[in-house]
Amino acid sequence: MIIKNFEIKNYIGKKSLFLVYGENNGLKEDIISKFLVNYSKENIFKYTEKEILGNLDDFYNNILSRSFFEDKKLIIIEDVSEKFKKEIDCIIEKKISDIVFILISKSLEKKSKLRNFFEKEKNLICVPVYKDDQRVLSEIARNFFNEKKIKISSEAINLIIQRSSEDRKNLRNELDKIESFTTKKKKIDFDDLIKLTNLAENHSINKIIDYSLAKNSKQTLQALNENIFTSEDVIIIIRSFLIKSKRLLKLTEELEKNNNIDQVITMFKPPIFWKEKDIVRKQMTIWTKDKVIKLINKINSTELLLKKNTSSSINILKDFIIEQSLETSN
Repeated sequence: MIIKNFEIKNYIGKKSLFLVYGENNGLKEDIISKFLVNYSKENIFKYTEKEILGNLDDFYNNILSRSFFEDKKLIIIEDVSEKFKKEIDCIIEKKISDIVFILISKSLEKKSKLRNFFEKEKNLICVPVYKDDQRVLSEIARNFFNEKKIKISSEAINLIIQRSSEDRKNLRNELDKIESFTTKKKKIDFDDLIKLTNLAENHSINKIIDYSLAKNSKQTLQALNENIFTSEDVIIIIRSFLIKSKRLLKLTEELEKNNNIDQVITMFKPPIFWKEKDIVRKQMTIWTKDKVIKLINKINSTELLLKKNTSSSINILKDFIIEQSLETSN
């Protein structure tokens, strides 16, 4: 029998064999969590298909032993494939109804015997879990921010969802980061999110920006050619460029007070990672405070241009990055 994921609560305690299949790992975890609350830890058993098939005698000895039925048990079996169909037949034949089995599988094609079997049998429950759409992810994010009483813009929420790759598990990982960040701060802005979310950890993007600010046009162009960006990435990249430029502005301001580049870099807060120090030193020898201020104004103008010209935004962004990398661009 096929059911929707939100209907699962209606069958907990009434059915004993469940198949959950699809790409949405976050939703799979949500479904499993609905079962877990009804069992103590010592009565929850987790296997993989490989573990069971590698030692079938032990598996059946465990689940058929009299002591195993003293309390209600939950067995979760992961990475289930067509190979497990024979064991499901065996479980049904032996009428093991006092144990609840949750079978977790990846995507199953329509012609899958395992999927068809669960879909057609009334006593079996089949739950497909497809990728979350924008509406579902938005609802999860908005509920989170409302519950935590954190102020955030729609633009920022869209960024978080974009970084989640259409999976609520990824989304919750990002929300966990934000919750930790906002322990003492009840407002979060777009630039904060760029630092927190996964793209900020993308070394390729950081490398492109660093090469551009260091006026290394050859390596900038090479790094751009090695990466494929979408129109959805451009605002995040230009904001990342802005964050790096604002840091460079603070560094050049400090350099005006203290003419020792190494000292300025060493004492800078937040600390500059040691791998960055050489390229940051190079940037500081090229950019003056006034030039960086002009650059920041140019970045803000470019961001507006990107938003107005989404169809050509990737080319506009690349042209901007290359232009900054040229020795004569300032």
